[in-house]
Amino acid sequence: MAATIGGGPGDTGVFGRRFDAIDRAVELGTASGRLISVSFPETLPSDADGDHPLLDRIGEYLAGAEDDFADVEVAITVPTDRRSVLESVRNVPYGESVDLARVVKMTADLDHEDEADLEAAREALRANPIPIVIPDHRVRDVGGATPGAVAARLREIEGIQSF
Repeated sequence: MAATIGGGPGDTGVFGRRFDAIDRAVELGTASGRLISVSFPETLPSDADGDHPLLDRIGEYLAGAEDDFADVEVAITVPTDRRSVLESVRNVPYGESVDLARVVKMTADLDHEDEADLEAAREALRANPIPIVIPDHRVRDVGGATPGAVAARLREIEGIQSF
């Protein structure tokens, strides 16, 4: 069952907190109690609120607590083919990794032997609006939206062998 990420349907705003474990901040964008964006700025904007339950969970995750964030309700506006790829990536379990061909095999209406479908999946991962919750760091063979050093640290936290 999906859960809203904060105080309910009225939870809208920009939230952020710096985490030493990744030597960066995590910034969340929310609308109507749903997560719409995650980014990793080096510095936080002055209007970012540091008090949010999902930031607490991310802090626990970065400290080593297993969390797949499957219950976090998201609202993303991307083309259907990209959405399907991102939904497939969201199903990659904590502590596991897959290659791009496997992601495409997991995605309805895409063919892992079709270069155009592989490229569409690459594009979806590079444009992933919600890293961590949609764990592009678990996909080998492609750089997702998560910055390289952050992705490497997330894999280390989850016990995933470096790519």
